[in-house]
Amino acid sequence: MIVHRQLDPKIILFYTWKNLLYSFLLATAVYLVNTRFEWFSLAIPSYAISALGTALAIFLAFKNNQAYDRWWEARKIWGLCVNYSRGWARQVTTLIFTERQEEEAEVRAFKQRLAYRHAAYVHALRVFLRKPNQYGQHHKGEYMEAENSYQDTKPLLIEKEFKVFCQKDNPPNYLNQLQGQDLQRALRRGWISEFRLVQMDQTLIEFNNIQGRSERIKNTPLPRPYSFFSRIFVFIFTSLLPFVFVGSLGWGSIPVSVLISFVFNTLDLVGERTEDPFENKLDDVPITSISETIERNIREQLGERDLPAKSPLVEGIEF
Repeated sequence: MIVHRQLDPKIILFYTWKNLLYSFLLATAVYLVNTRFEWFSLAIPSYAISALGTALAIFLAFKNNQAYDRWWEARKIWGLCVNYSRGWARQVTTLIFTERQEEEAEVRAFKQRLAYRHAAYVHALRVFLRKPNQYGQHHKGEYMEAENSYQDTKPLLIEKEFKVFCQKDNPPNYLNQLQGQDLQRALRRGWISEFRLVQMDQTLIEFNNIQGRSERIKNTPLPRPYSFFSRIFVFIFTSLLPFVFVGSLGWGSIPVSVLISFVFNTLDLVGERTEDPFENKLDDVPITSISETIERNIREQLGERDLPAKSPLVEGIEF
């Protein structure tokens, strides 16, 4: 997610240079042809595209609103993940205990395993959501996270669990299953009561809900006609601009056409890049930063002082 108020011009140019070049070359060609051949005019009346421009603006506004709704829902889902993760750490540290002194060390290790495994779950969910799917693909020039890389989870899991975990079709769900199985063992050992088991299991269900909602956004794209036809309509509109302005502005039609084309192409690009918030693009939901925050919070609730450092911003971008 880009957090700086001012966007880096290099980033803007990286994603818009092709459209800018096309608009410039087309406007220049129209101007040269129109001035060289006086008997042949390429100018068309402005009302020919005024209705198209109005309809296109409304269409782009609708598309961008829907795309932002998807992005904001994803951010709210991961905000809930932060809240429930803190609640889970509190339940682990306060609801699980033993009155037998000889079991205290074992219970402490058990608590740490539950807490660390949840931190691994959050990291695993992040990587799982950023894997390419059947309709999406990563774009060149992005700051990429290695595909299928669950290395952040390795220090948080025991070696046997990590090996099995990496082979699962849905690794995060597997970790949640292990959490439930460990709670069942704690009940048999007398470390938690049935009431506490129900409370903690409800928190695990909330993590299932968080994962399911995230997967719904990941696996259900914005209807493709919105993206496809918006690109077609913007291309048609921007291609007609030089023909409208060349008759009245002359050479001034070149910068005016390029400027208006930049505005409409950028509006379309904003919606396209916002609609899929888990692709690890520059402006996606910063789930790497969120998962690191969760791990730091969990370790702090366990009483640890040597907390892992948070990843710094990369050129004003939080991942």
